[in-house]
Amino acid sequence: MFHRRALPGLLLTALPLAAAAQQSSSGGGRTTQPAQADGAASPPRLAGASERALHRRAVEAVIWGMPAVNTDLMLQAGLQAGGRPNEVIYWSRPVDWRNQTLTPNPDALYFMIFFDTRDAGPLVIDVPPADTGSFAANIDDVWQTPLEDAGPFGADAGRGGKYLILPPGHPDAPPQGYIVLRPDANTGYALFRADLPGRADADIARAADYGRRLKVHPLSQAASPPPTRFTDAFGTMYDATIPYDIRFFRALDRVVQREPWLQRDRAMIDPLRSIGIRKGGRFEPDAATQAILEAAAREAHEWLDQRVEAGLAPRYFDGAHWFVPAAPELLQAQPNNYADPDTYPTDARAAVYSIGYIGIKRFGTAQFYLLTTKDKDGRALDGGRSYRLRVPADAPVQQYWSATVYDRATHALIRDMPRGSRASQDAALPRNADGSVDIVFGPAVPAGQEANWIPTRAGGGFEVIFRLYGPTRPLFEKTWTLPDIEPMAGRATP
Repeated sequence: MFHRRALPGLLLTALPLAAAAQQSSSGGGRTTQPAQADGAASPPRLAGASERALHRRAVEAVIWGMPAVNTDLMLQAGLQAGGRPNEVIYWSRPVDWRNQTLTPNPDALYFMIFFDTRDAGPLVIDVPPADTGSFAANIDDVWQTPLEDAGPFGADAGRGGKYLILPPGHPDAPPQGYIVLRPDANTGYALFRADLPGRADADIARAADYGRRLKVHPLSQAASPPPTRFTDAFGTMYDATIPYDIRFFRALDRVVQREPWLQRDRAMIDPLRSIGIRKGGRFEPDAATQAILEAAAREAHEWLDQRVEAGLAPRYFDGAHWFVPAAPELLQAQPNNYADPDTYPTDARAAVYSIGYIGIKRFGTAQFYLLTTKDKDGRALDGGRSYRLRVPADAPVQQYWSATVYDRATHALIRDMPRGSRASQDAALPRNADGSVDIVFGPAVPAGQEANWIPTRAGGGFEVIFRLYGPTRPLFEKTWTLPDIEPMAGRATP
């Protein structure tokens, strides 16, 4: 169905490591003043050395723990939606604003499996072949370290396969016939995106039927697997946005209680203990400690937001503000589980997982992402103004491209909006005579352009992710380029 092309060399060429330049562009070191949201209580005065140390360590705890807290928040939302670990939570239609995860894709059907091997033991995820449909899929541990990709661009190469997730340190030799994954953690998740060939109801139903062919069961039940339980989360509020307050530390405590300490993270044991989080203990901060922790969370948020605003990676195209929303040093370190003993980019990791989720083993094969927060003049995208993005003809994709709008403050879909994206798989999307496509953004629909309009909200900023599924060489060789988003005349009002 698809040509499986390996383009890692081109990707590394397209994304040169620029660690020093990136550090400089993000403002260097961390801010020492806690951020204060409008209307929030004033941060506590940190008069003593103990209070100042508590504040510093809490800031570092937010940065270090970000990817795991991100995962836990999605798990908690899944449990509230009626799902359970080692089963499938899915959306039977493309996600709308009620899916408040970080930068979700509204142009695919989502199937998620939150695995937990503590009681189940080795766990099997049985992926169907790419025949009546296909997946772009990734399997991560709780730290969002990629274990493997699945589907046509993954380890099974579209033939289907049984992925076996072993508990940490599992002593037994795995049986033959499985794609074996050996996470360092007890828990994690898999994200399967079922491809939508179009936006008609029949296309959506076909993708949903294909996705429901996923199977999950313990290896101990492989001889006679029970039916896989599916929970449809479409239409329910699924809020996994990052809370920069005491709830962040409660989520981090849940992770510490569930997971073994990794050797590379043992230096965090005492700092976490000093803020009240220790394995086997209860996290019960008093009022004074909670005030310091919440101020620290706000400071970490401010620092992370500055990194995102500066761009997580160098600009992808000359003369445009688009950048890959994954730092180059993280793209190098993550796929091999941080094997280089001299690098551990936790700062870059935190910034990435403060705005999105999922680790990808072979980034640039099944999908590619570009993000911008600015227009062509370098100004922040304003939800009260109207803009246009002209997507040139012959976009370098085997499947589809899409443009999606997110709330700049939460990195989730803007609440209460009828749509959040436009995609090339939609037959109703107007094309220009030269094959290019105009996407317009703003709080009010421009006359005659409803079919290519994505709504925004006055009073807030927004950001745009441009996705390319099945990216091809012209993207990496940059013989095809995506121009900046341009302001349209005047200031729109709804």
